[in-house]
Amino acid sequence: MTAFRPDNGSRSRPAGEIHDPGRRGAAGDEAPSGARPEPAVLPSALRTALLPVAVLAALLVAVLGALYAGHDSPGRLDGWFRPERDGVAPPWRYAALAVDFLAEPAGAAVLLSAAVAGCLVRRRPRAAVFLVVGAVLTVGVTKVLKPLVGRTIHDGFLSYPSGHTAFLTAFAVMAALLVAGRLGLRRTPGTLLVLASALAAGAVMGWAQVALGAHYPTDVLGGWGTALVVVPVTAWLVDRTAAPGRRRD
Repeated sequence: MTAFRPDNGSRSRPAGEIHDPGRRGAAGDEAPSGARPEPAVLPSALRTALLPVAVLAALLVAVLGALYAGHDSPGRLDGWFRPERDGVAPPWRYAALAVDFLAEPAGAAVLLSAAVAGCLVRRRPRAAVFLVVGAVLTVGVTKVLKPLVGRTIHDGFLSYPSGHTAFLTAFAVMAALLVAGRLGLRRTPGTLLVLASALAAGAVMGWAQVALGAHYPTDVLGGWGTALVVVPVTAWLVDRTAAPGRRRD
């Protein structure tokens, strides 16, 4: 009599074939379960929230640029906030110079290098790329806009928009986006974090530029708005160009 053997649903396999429960066919191959894709630099919860912010910022930059194109003197709004032509006196001047250094080539390089190194240590290369590309594009846009607007200060120096203000604002916004994604913040708290960071960085660097007499207050507003336009667009592009199979919110 033949012994009865229960069939557990297994099928016969060719000799020598190793059974691997995690193995899938070529059409369904997946990355190993331990390899988690890197989070997006622009969290999905903030995409729709930052779109109107970027549009309003672009309008601000365009309107101010049109109003002060070709001017070589402060406007009415500038006259309300601008100190003496030569800037503030010590000790406030020393504080303004310290803040200004953060957006000078050497200071910006130190700031970016430290942030990029932190991203690489935490194995977030996409975030590192985002920081570098976002900073370069933001400063690059201000350099393109300056000759187009043609506003000058101190006998011919192009001033609109402020590149220093744009850089520090962009850096603060990028850091806030990465923190919001890391903490998994929802739309409202994440948006508030980004806007508060932008306001703080823009106010500090803007004060330094006006206090040093390097820019008009409206130049500062233009630089601040430029960062709020460039950074979200850069974040979206970085996420879009990442490998499709590695994108994750």
